[in-house]
Amino acid sequence: MKLISSPAKAWEEISMEEDRRKVFMAFVYPMIGLCGLSVFIGSLLTNGWGGPQSFQIAMTNCCAVAVALFGGYFLAAYAINEMGTRMFGLHSNMPLTQQFAGYALVVSFLLQIVTGLLPDFRIIAWLLQFYIVYVVWEGVPILMGVEEKQRLKYTLLSSVLLILCPAVIQIVFNRLTAILN
Repeated sequence: MKLISSPAKAWEEISMEEDRRKVFMAFVYPMIGLCGLSVFIGSLLTNGWGGPQSFQIAMTNCCAVAVALFGGYFLAAYAINEMGTRMFGLHSNMPLTQQFAGYALVVSFLLQIVTGLLPDFRIIAWLLQFYIVYVVWEGVPILMGVEEKQRLKYTLLSSVLLILCPAVIQIVFNRLTAILN
């Protein structure tokens, strides 16, 4: 919650964590699970509780979100790490980049939980998705060590990757599911 309310203070605390891989078990995986659960429940509420069809739709939607967030997280972290080394001259540090990407996705996770339960808020959530730019903006110099003159470019590119990677994976997953059904 601190990443949402005061990102600069939260990034300071995160930068002091010694174990960079703690983000997986302590934050990313539980959040993906909560997102999947909210989508499952929201899908059952939307499509009704009766019949195997509603459970199949709920499970498919749940899986789409889980695969999109899981794959999008790792894809975005990899792309941000590569971007940092090639475009900004940073040293390759995958655990640090995964920590950064995991915590930066807090906005996406929370919005996915809300829209999973309340799908009518999807347009508002899409607009609020861009709050991730501010969260990333605050974390870039503290955690990633990006110089001030490159901060805006790094922030924008990282934010685009963090927003688009899960979205693209979810679109591809949903299309493949529709084709294979």
